[in-house]
Amino acid sequence: AATVKVWEAIKESYDSDGTVDGVITNRVKGGFSVDIGIQAFLPGSQADLRPIRNLDDMVGETFTFKILKYNRKRSNIVLSRRVLLEQERESKRSETLASIHEGKVVEGIVKNITEYGVFIDLGGVDGLLHITDISWGRVKHPSELFSMGDTISVKILNLDLEKERVSLGIKQLTEDPWARASEKYTPETLISGKVVSLTDYGAFVELEEGIEGLIHVSEMSWTRKVRHPSKIVSIGEEVDAIVLDIKPESRRISLGMKQVVPNPWDVIGGKYPVGTTIEGKIKNITDFGLFIGIDEGIDGLVHISDISWIKRIKHPSEVFKKGDVVQAIVLDIDKGNERFSLGIKQLQADPWESVSERYAVGTEITGTVTNVTDFGIFVELEEGIEGLVHVSEITKEKIKTPAGQFNVADVINARVMNVNVDERRIGLSIKALESESEQEFISEYINNMRSPTSEFGEILRDNLQGKLNDK
Repeated sequence: AATVKVWEAIKESYDSDGTVDGVITNRVKGGFSVDIGIQAFLPGSQADLRPIRNLDDMVGETFTFKILKYNRKRSNIVLSRRVLLEQERESKRSETLASIHEGKVVEGIVKNITEYGVFIDLGGVDGLLHITDISWGRVKHPSELFSMGDTISVKILNLDLEKERVSLGIKQLTEDPWARASEKYTPETLISGKVVSLTDYGAFVELEEGIEGLIHVSEMSWTRKVRHPSKIVSIGEEVDAIVLDIKPESRRISLGMKQVVPNPWDVIGGKYPVGTTIEGKIKNITDFGLFIGIDEGIDGLVHISDISWIKRIKHPSEVFKKGDVVQAIVLDIDKGNERFSLGIKQLQADPWESVSERYAVGTEITGTVTNVTDFGIFVELEEGIEGLVHVSEITKEKIKTPAGQFNVADVINARVMNVNVDERRIGLSIKALESESEQEFISEYINNMRSPTSEFGEILRDNLQGKLNDK
């Protein structure tokens, strides 16, 4: 009799489009088993408006259902809870759409979270809270701030009643921080902030929620050539910087880290005036010179021409190696081009300054042949000091080239003919010595001829008479 009565109630509810109450007793394949006086089936798709994450949470709960269909002979009853929820939502939707308007602040429940925003149930109407409208500051993912089911206050930014689209915002509930940024962050203001992002061209620093400034790589160090900001700063690091420029209309602030400390090139000239002797370690060797570390980030260059007065150096590595500690003299400081010029040879006097005293014109020298060319031979007088015997000064006879007559390492005698200190040249002559020898021989001959009583004079006269007879 009870069963008959239940089936009659089911038929009446179905025919009148009514509802029944029941308790979900357990989960079955494809849905739930519901006790409404007899066992009925609730498909999983009809249990709620959206998929249920944990189905076990519904077991034991009492709900109101609508009968979708029934078959008494087969004892088959299919229920739906979703139909009732949709009706309820549609009723709320109409009320919500009638009550909301742009600019209104309403409460809603977080319905879904995506990487681009949050869907909020305003009461039968879903609104989208885009990630860019969550905060004036940076938001990596909405899930950092919201969870499913959270109740939050939002502002209606845009409402399209025809398409039932609602755009929401939270940051609009507070004042835009950029409205007063130009007053707070004037140029040359010292600020502190946290590095929130790194790019190839610089680092973004959060000054406050919603306001970020960019430190360009060129503004990170006075002396270092920064290829990537990660070499200087890291995400999350607190840094100090100076406001260089602010453009509120484009929401941009330019910052500088290096401006927090004095430019070392502004003080280096006073610390190391020209003529100062410094000592430093060789940091790098190139084809054109040596780089010596002076102060943090500042290297001085010793050009290859300023290494030695006298040595012919093809490459600086012939004399020095990386890591050597050397002394040098400050030659010049070019702040504009950030160049610091040093010299090693200037630690000693230029040997060419006294060459004209050591090798005065007319001095006879003895030297070693260092090179033989078509136009003459080079003779080393001392280490680093060479003279040239031009081909025209080798002998009285006309020769095209000295090659074959002299070899490298030959030791020769010559006369100093001229000295040019400015051009570092010494002109030598071999034939001048030969001419002098002949002149001496003639002079001696003439003197002996004037002494006819001497035995030597007689020999000379006999030789001379013999030559005359031959002619």
